[in-house]
Amino acid sequence: MNMNEHLPDPHVWQARIALGYGAASGRTVLVRREHHGPLRVQKALYPEGDAVCHTLLLHPPGGIAGGDALHVDIAADAGAHALITTPGATKWYRSAGPLARSELALHIASGATVEWLPQESIVFDGARAHVASHIALQADARYIGMDLYCLGRTASGERLTHGELQLDTRITLDGRTLWLEQARLDGDSALLRSAAGLAGAPVFGTLACAGFDADDALLKACRALPCTAGETGITRLPGLLLARYRGDCTQSARAWFVHLWSLVRPTMLGRVAQPPRIWNT
Repeated sequence: MNMNEHLPDPHVWQARIALGYGAASGRTVLVRREHHGPLRVQKALYPEGDAVCHTLLLHPPGGIAGGDALHVDIAADAGAHALITTPGATKWYRSAGPLARSELALHIASGATVEWLPQESIVFDGARAHVASHIALQADARYIGMDLYCLGRTASGERLTHGELQLDTRITLDGRTLWLEQARLDGDSALLRSAAGLAGAPVFGTLACAGFDADDALLKACRALPCTAGETGITRLPGLLLARYRGDCTQSARAWFVHLWSLVRPTMLGRVAQPPRIWNT
């Protein structure tokens, strides 16, 4: 027997982080912070005052390779309001075979708010990535989440010609499913080229606003917001507002999502948009 066959691969990262937010005397506080492996947060920031805790989630290796597994678990107690973002794009590297995984679990209590606003993900040609997100809201909870993907390093002309990206997203309210989406995008597959899929566009994303019913005026304002490049769409469902983008430009997609967030946030959360400072660097 090979004595090394059960030893962990030193080149594979297994990382977990658990964050908990509580509210006391009108201030949101990061009351739990546990981590294993290369996932960290910097200190809590309060650019909007005590009520909203901005948090920067760090993955020091800078990219996710085959065999890596990242688990993020975030809980917000009643009355807490957390905004979580990342310092830069997440890079999914080429894999020699093993699948790389990222799992997000959000637990949002009644009266709490979580804004999950990471920067974009770049899926290198040859990557094998699985991204799973489960957002569980209790009654009167609020959630705003943004997910943006770029298939290939498009600045150098790269596209996703082999490899795969699997997506699994579920949003629930008191255990009832509000939104469920599953997709598998294989390199150079027909779905990447089909009009029912990405129609040849390497960039796509979603902004989801859950736990809130958009009125006609807000829906009209969102649909009237122009995008400089790409195709967009806005869908209103009970308790959910969804915005979709597909196109060729990550910068245009991100700018459009941020403008939408700036429109929705005052109505949904009673607060003007306060972009995290890291977005300007």
